[in-house]
Amino acid sequence: MLKMAAPRGTHLSPIVAWKAGRSFVPWVGYSPSELIKRADPLPKAKFVEFTTLMDLRQMPGQRSSVLEWPYVEGLRMDEAMHPLALLCFGMYGEVLPNQDGAPLRLVIPWKYGFKSIKAIVRVHFTDSQPINSWNRSAPREYGFYSNVNPNVDHPRWSQARERRLGEFLKRPTLMFNGYDQVASLYSGMDLKKNFLALPSAGILLSLCGRDARAG
Repeated sequence: MLKMAAPRGTHLSPIVAWKAGRSFVPWVGYSPSELIKRADPLPKAKFVEFTTLMDLRQMPGQRSSVLEWPYVEGLRMDEAMHPLALLCFGMYGEVLPNQDGAPLRLVIPWKYGFKSIKAIVRVHFTDSQPINSWNRSAPREYGFYSNVNPNVDHPRWSQARERRLGEFLKRPTLMFNGYDQVASLYSGMDLKKNFLALPSAGILLSLCGRDARAG
C-alpha cells in the first residue's frame, strides 16, 4: 500500500478523543481514494474494512479482553473517498512511529479518534456494513458512524465541550469537528439515531480504540 502513496502530502488534522480532548498533528500520507481507485473493487462494494496487526509480542495490550482482536474499523465507501480522509505513513515529516500507528494508519478528522485505526495490515471491500470493535464491545456507547457531534453525549459524559492540548479552558465542540464540507455525506440521516445504531451484518475492529478513548 505504501507504494501506492502518490500523490502524497502533509495535512494538518485534529484527532478528537471521546473524553473531550483534541490534538493537531501534521500527518504525511495520501487519500484512501487513491488506494480504492487502484484496487478497483467490485461495484457492489459499499464499505471498506480495515484490520490491524495482531502481534502479542509487539502489542501485549491485545491480551486484554476489553475488545476482540485484531482491531478492525470501517467506513462507508463515500466516506473513505472523501478528500479529508487520510491514510498516513508519517507525521512531522518523519516516518510514522510504532506507537502512533506504523506502518499505516487512518485519520478521519470529522469522527472521534477511535475511528482512526492504527497499524493497518489488511483492507477489505464489502457490501455489508461492518461492526467496528468498540460498537461490538459496547453498542450502547459506540456507533459505526461516530461523527463528532456536540448534540450526542456519550452515556457517561458530555461531548458538548472539548479541551485542546495546551489549553486550560474548554471550548464548544463543533459539529463534524468543524468540517462542514462532509455534511452532505449524511444528508437526510438522523445523526443521533445512526450514531449509535447497531449494524446488522459484518465484523470490524481497530487498535486505535483504546488510546483514542483515553484521550
